[in-house]
Amino acid sequence: MELTMITMIKKITKFGVIGATLMMLSGCLGMPKDVQPISGFELNRYLGEWYEIARLDHSFERGLSQVSATYSVNDDGSVKVINKGFSAEDNEWSEALGKAKFVNQPDEGYLKVSFFGPFYGSYVIFELDKENYEYAFVSGPDLDYLWLLSRTKDVDQEVIERFVSTAQSLGFKTNELIFVEQ
Repeated sequence: MELTMITMIKKITKFGVIGATLMMLSGCLGMPKDVQPISGFELNRYLGEWYEIARLDHSFERGLSQVSATYSVNDDGSVKVINKGFSAEDNEWSEALGKAKFVNQPDEGYLKVSFFGPFYGSYVIFELDKENYEYAFVSGPDLDYLWLLSRTKDVDQEVIERFVSTAQSLGFKTNELIFVEQ
């Protein structure tokens, strides 16, 4: 069933940055054992464009560069998500439109994201530059999904080292990280 869903989603979108990847999991919510979502989250400060700096590989983003996610608020209060990336192999941009909702309280960095109907996947912000909202460490429902997002295309080496160290201590396979071409 999961493989069929993956194939279908790939055919429909050829893309799945962050949220669409989570959609592949057919509604998987939850988070890795030692990952905890941040508290004191402020959605309005998180809105806008984020660039993908690093990720663990998966079929939905394989080969994509210049990956970004843009967040805004829908009329119904949910979060509009636009994921975009460039496929050099296909020589084209791919885009996926989805929506996110808070799983618990709106001040907790734990959301569920949907790109296809009623299916949701976890989006867990487990570290965030709370002073300026300049970078975020995000996981999915398990240790196979991990992203470093930034407001800028270039990130200080100190942030990258902190991301790798923190992720490794939580059990993520940091030796398999892909650093995204911008």
